[in-house]
Amino acid sequence: MPPLMATNVPEILNESGLLRLMSWLSPAFPVGGFSYSHGIEYAVECGFLTNRAQTEEWIAHILRHGSAWVDGGLFLAAHRTVLGNGDLREVADWAAALRGTPEMALEAKAQGAAFVSAVKASWQDVLFAEWMSKLDEPPGYAVAVAVAAACAGIPESPALSAFLMAVAANLVSAAVRLVPLGQTDGQRITAALAERISAIATAARQTSFDDLGTASPMVDWTSMKHETQYTRLFRS
Repeated sequence: MPPLMATNVPEILNESGLLRLMSWLSPAFPVGGFSYSHGIEYAVECGFLTNRAQTEEWIAHILRHGSAWVDGGLFLAAHRTVLGNGDLREVADWAAALRGTPEMALEAKAQGAAFVSAVKASWQDVLFAEWMSKLDEPPGYAVAVAVAAACAGIPESPALSAFLMAVAANLVSAAVRLVPLGQTDGQRITAALAERISAIATAARQTSFDDLGTASPMVDWTSMKHETQYTRLFRS
């Protein structure tokens, strides 16, 4: 199984690593995250999400019990695989398999491929390119970001927290457009989720790979229903 035990690498994020994380996880980085709602579009149509409180809890559930929780475990496994010079192919295979619906698989695969392409073209990280060459195709988004972070010497703790924050921010952005919510309410949700992410990241670091899984049936259901939703703005 992929590794999911804490490493002894010092958790010190230097300025170079911080700037890379800020760039890679920025909405301006060309992975197309703005085009995915992770089923939120259908949840809004059903009336599940009509205000700030409902939206905050929905996204928080994805982070702690949904696909983002699994992505956190995959992120750690990929990061530790690179540091331990292990078998990245196994982690990539698990990342492809641990998707609840076709649209969620599309999200992870398309954003992963876009991330790999952008990093190779712009950052010219030779070590990252070498790791990607070991795979038949680009890995899912969480794995791709984790490998880039590990290759750049960015410690797993700040890298994971930044990744989860970026996932949360993207879902909030979709909700602001769909619910709809005002920009201020969107930022209130983001701030509230930021307070939870540290605990979620800590829990992920203490969870074995065998125990990874989701408990978000309504999120999966809205994703499935979104596939045939009559009017759609998002790809998921």
